Amino acid sequence: MSEQRVVVIGGGAAGMMAACRAADLGAQVWLLEKTNRLGKKLRLSGKGRCNLTNVADLQTFIEHFEATGPFLYSVFYRFFSDDLRAFFEARGVPTVIERGGRVFPASSDAHQVAEALIAELRRLDVQIRLRTAVKALITAHGQIQGVRTDAEQVDAGAVIVATGGASYPGTGSTGDGYRLAESVGHRVIPIRPALVPLVTEGDLAPRLQGLSLRNVEVSLLLDGHEIGREFGEMLFTHDGVSGPIILTLSGRAVDALGQGRLELSINLKPALSSEQLDQRLLRDLDQHGKQTFRVVLKGLLPRKLVEPFVELAGIPGDKPAHQITAGERARVRALLQDLRLTIIGHHPLAEAIITAGGVDTREVNPRTMESRLVRGLYFCGEVLDIQADTGGYNLQAAFSTGWVAGESAARAVFGQEKGKTVER
Repeated sequence: MSEQRVVVIGGGAAGMMAACRAADLGAQVWLLEKTNRLGKKLRLSGKGRCNLTNVADLQTFIEHFEATGPFLYSVFYRFFSDDLRAFFEARGVPTVIERGGRVFPASSDAHQVAEALIAELRRLDVQIRLRTAVKALITAHGQIQGVRTDAEQVDAGAVIVATGGASYPGTGSTGDGYRLAESVGHRVIPIRPALVPLVTEGDLAPRLQGLSLRNVEVSLLLDGHEIGREFGEMLFTHDGVSGPIILTLSGRAVDALGQGRLELSINLKPALSSEQLDQRLLRDLDQHGKQTFRVVLKGLLPRKLVEPFVELAGIPGDKPAHQITAGERARVRALLQDLRLTIIGHHPLAEAIITAGGVDTREVNPRTMESRLVRGLYFCGEVLDIQADTGGYNLQAAFSTGWVAGESAARAVFGQEKGKTVER
């Protein structure tokens, strides 16, 4: 019966998990996916390895979502990283923990994760409709009635919107969920790219294209005031910078663009204090006094960075080390611990790993993922205004909100039809 039907819009991580959970509780579930394949973006995640989650504790997890984090307390209490790992383990996908607490499938194959979810959908008799775009939500008297696709009207007792964001549009994430949400009165926080490469001024980054720096500390500065700092690995690109710590800082950078002078300060020697670095320079210049400044730098920097650094320091590369003055040494020390790049832009939303912004969480019940405006309408995953940095946090949020949305929708449709409570 249509009153017991749950329609899930979107076949990504959140949508497939929502469909699995609702069907497991006995609901008749239709999963509608606009593209020709389920889990397209999931298959690309983590560079094809799928960083499923993180073993960080709950409070640390919440902090990685910054302002949007508190909304997720309830769903993480219901379904968290250990539950997710157990879910996939039981379905033939064991996991391993890597650096930074990141959790990956032991196979390092994102396709295995997607296929495990698809196998579960089929086991639970979920009706999967590919190449099916939803054009409208159907409501009456503040209650969801179903959806209208490009081919038919599908009646339902509950509808879950799991359409993703607006990044990687080739995977089907083209912002449809925002339009659907707004059509029934929901507020959508302006969307913008998050976890996205940054564009920098000048030719330094292009000259260093392909160079990866590890164990560096990068500060994000707005008019000289620090608004973010990260330690780890970064990468120079053809037009700027990328890599894990840059992506983490990128959300704040995108929001700060246009508010003043936005810079990155790169500390190439974060393990040393200014005094310790000065002593290191003195020792190196003394031990290699007959060698040139350029040769001494090769012991301090990646080879690709040496020549640009020589130019930035304003010291002739062939100057003997023993002739370097105290003032010149101070310039070298300052550059090593405060190499500046000016940010002038970012890559487009289509290239962002995730989308910032989305359906305003103040209009969604955090315990059930149900709309506060339309009964029987649920949201989960990236369509919501929730976003974190890299490390598995965003995928866990997708799976957790999907689990709770699916469970809540199943309980709701059975409550409507039979007045009973479905046990977990």
